[in-house]
Amino acid sequence: MALTGSIAWPRPATAVLFDLDGTLADTAGDLGGALNRLRADRGLEPLPLDMLRPYASAGARGLIGVGLDIQPGHPEFDTLRTAFLAHYDQCLAETTVLFEGVRELLDEIEARGLKWGVVTNKPHRFTLPVLRALGLVERSGTNISGDTTAHPKPHPLPLLTAAQELGVEASSVLYVGDDLRDIQAAQAAGMPSAAANWGYIGHNGEVGSWGADVIADHPLDLLQSLG
Repeated sequence: MALTGSIAWPRPATAVLFDLDGTLADTAGDLGGALNRLRADRGLEPLPLDMLRPYASAGARGLIGVGLDIQPGHPEFDTLRTAFLAHYDQCLAETTVLFEGVRELLDEIEARGLKWGVVTNKPHRFTLPVLRALGLVERSGTNISGDTTAHPKPHPLPLLTAAQELGVEASSVLYVGDDLRDIQAAQAAGMPSAAANWGYIGHNGEVGSWGADVIADHPLDLLQSLG
């Protein structure tokens, strides 16, 4: 385990916000399964999970892109996205689990009297069932999905909304994510940021270039950043 970087907190940390896919939870198996069901609809063979895993945090857009080579703007994309989401709705909690160390991290955050919540670009219709399956709905202080606010990440509004719901100042909140857009959203919101190097980082370039305040190789490494 290792932590790179440090945070000079302007005030004591009050809360931690997390991305969901690739940060709190390993959802790649179910997301990849939905993509392979979509491929089967088109008479194509399944792709190995190792190939799909780095794109899991990008959701339908990323997985349809790598799995079918079709991007937003293509005439078929919206239809394929709808079909992908329908498949995912049927398998979203089959193999999804918390990453190793996450449950212990949340236990310690709560033991320190800090608040925590989830800010994800995942649609609300999927966020709550996944969190419920993981036993986190009642524990989380706020759950902001990609369609909760007018703009998803990397816009700062979802993070600022979460901080408001928790009743804390944005500058006292650590945001943790495994995608460049997570770090960009945190910076725009005035929040310290941590890159979750245990997640699906892979297709977005070198994590060290993202500008995160800290890079954590394991969830429990984050405890060093909370003061």
